[in-house]
Amino acid sequence: MVVIIPICALADNFIWLIHDGRHAVAVDVGDADPLLERLDALNLTLSAVLCTHHHADHVSGNAALAKRCSVSVYGPENEKIPARTVSLRGGEMLTLPGLEIPCRVLAAPGHTLGHLAYAIETPEGTALFCGDTLFAAGCGRVFEGTASMMWQSLSALMTLPETTRIYCGHEYTLSNLRFACAVEPDNAALIAREVAVRTLRDAGEPSVPSTLAEERATNPFLRVDVPAVQAAAHAYSGKPCVTALETFTVLRAWKDGFR
Repeated sequence: MVVIIPICALADNFIWLIHDGRHAVAVDVGDADPLLERLDALNLTLSAVLCTHHHADHVSGNAALAKRCSVSVYGPENEKIPARTVSLRGGEMLTLPGLEIPCRVLAAPGHTLGHLAYAIETPEGTALFCGDTLFAAGCGRVFEGTASMMWQSLSALMTLPETTRIYCGHEYTLSNLRFACAVEPDNAALIAREVAVRTLRDAGEPSVPSTLAEERATNPFLRVDVPAVQAAAHAYSGKPCVTALETFTVLRAWKDGFR
């Protein structure tokens, strides 16, 4: 049986640990220490690290892991990934070492130019590790790519099954929900989600994973074809938002300055 658990790191990062009770694969190791502590506590052998992108808070633990463990480190070929042993560009099918389960590599540029996502198949369905592309109730900032790239990446992720569990890179959900409520204040599903997430966070529990169905119902960046979202983007920008990309571009700029 494959288990996926979060390890909190740095200010608000998640390291995701996928294991079967003996072998483990980690996703986005921004800090090796909390991961190593958990591996020791669970008596797990780390066999691989999956990196979504090159930002330090997602890869700074790689070098320490490579010194201690014999691990394969997977990451984008056109980004500087410490200790990388396998270069990827998206479109590859992997078998995760140790766990021997399939993993599909998806190109997801926008936040960074080489950003990747990893979709693994478990008995519970698809699990998507999407780094800083898709967040619970939000999406990543566009640092290196363009709004068009980010929208295309999100559109590709939306083709996954609605039951797909979304394992993102940060605990940003409450902040994202505040913005989502500003965009769509009358969305009943969104209001209910904010209450549920606040309850989780008050109890010290993570707000992720979510599901793709939940994101479709409450994440404004995946709802750019909804008239209420288009109207909110129009009201903010003062310009009609006719296409999905126009609406997405306005929402992303709005969120960048939202406080």
